[in-house]
Amino acid sequence: MKYILLAVVLLAACDRSTPAPKIAAPQRAALEKAQGVDQVVKTNTDESKKKIEDAEK
Repeated sequence: MKYILLAVVLLAACDRSTPAPKIAAPQRAALEKAQGVDQVVKTNTDESKKKIEDAEK
């Protein structure tokens, strides 16, 4: 009987009627921006390496 009551209490506590606050939204946005910058840097590095290899030939 105790376990049934515990299960009911836990299920009631997990009610998602109110949206969860977006605590890490600014950090997530900063991470996405940093990943975009990383991709640009990698692209530029690859292009520079290709130009150097072409110049050496």
